[in-house]
Amino acid sequence: MSPNRRPARLSNFGEFQLIQSIPRQLTTQGFHPTVGTGDDGAVLPPTPRQQVVISTDLLVENIHFTRQSTTFYNIGYKSAEANLSDIAAMGAIPTAIFVAIALPPSLTNKDWKEFYRGLAGACKRHKVQLLGGDTSSSPSSLFIAITITGLVKPHHILTRQGAKRGDLIYVSGTLGDSAAGLAYLKKYSHPPKPSTLSKPMNYLVHRHWQPTARIALGQLLASQPYASATMDLSDGLSGDLTHLCRQSRVGALIYSAKIPMSQQMQYYATRIRANPFQWSLHGGEDYELLFTIPLKWQHALEKMAKKQRIPITHIGAIQPKRFGIRIEQSDQSQDMLLPGSHEHFLE
Repeated sequence: MSPNRRPARLSNFGEFQLIQSIPRQLTTQGFHPTVGTGDDGAVLPPTPRQQVVISTDLLVENIHFTRQSTTFYNIGYKSAEANLSDIAAMGAIPTAIFVAIALPPSLTNKDWKEFYRGLAGACKRHKVQLLGGDTSSSPSSLFIAITITGLVKPHHILTRQGAKRGDLIYVSGTLGDSAAGLAYLKKYSHPPKPSTLSKPMNYLVHRHWQPTARIALGQLLASQPYASATMDLSDGLSGDLTHLCRQSRVGALIYSAKIPMSQQMQYYATRIRANPFQWSLHGGEDYELLFTIPLKWQHALEKMAKKQRIPITHIGAIQPKRFGIRIEQSDQSQDMLLPGSHEHFLE
């Protein structure tokens, strides 16, 4: 591109032109709708032995993301993965995504294409159809509303409501990486290039930019009688565990020594003299799964997860409701674990 040539602003394009600019190949993955992109609505084929799961999420610029801390590709990618994580937590197979977006006049056609390239990257990874949505204008900020559908067998549906006293509490992956990555990114006025970052920082930034929904784990938990309650970790362990316990009307005890934390996150916490537990307990956007299982299924679940190379960690146990939600420290003392959920870019 010539240095004197400025990228075309989206205000120069009509709504129909923007929709038509989305590559058609984005709607040819896996699931086949009866009617797809281009009409007033999509038509999905009926499935007599499965039920439809629907979830929606709203992302607002300077609340859920900033242009200073990420790229349009990553905004698109993460928007999809955040919604895919909800489907994973329900034990469903994701099928289709619909995107409604309000575009500020400062965006260029290149920004638009990069956003959809990122969105398509996540959809392709999970063989999900991008079936359409809507576009509008916004005075200053970018607004993204995504609706996602999935399919699940009736007796495979996972919810937050089934945890019982004595059940074991598990999480997938490691916690706090995204929050640590965001803490690092806040030092920049523009998104850094991954090639300029050290390996630990590259790992943490990537975990913040491009999380991976635990679809395989959701399928494993749904296909066997393992999970009694499940949800995804979008707002932080302390806040989301509170939601699960409230829905199941139980309490919980978490063992601090068992909370899985990556070496990269602990390295960065030491480097800047931060408390890694602050990130692992209260940091958000890890998009791992939090779930409970009866004790009798522990060996079978861990064996199956190991076979499928799905990292899971036993971090606590469900208690009676009157117990509340507590965390056991390394000296075996217990403190109340108060929710300190992720508040995105609000200060």
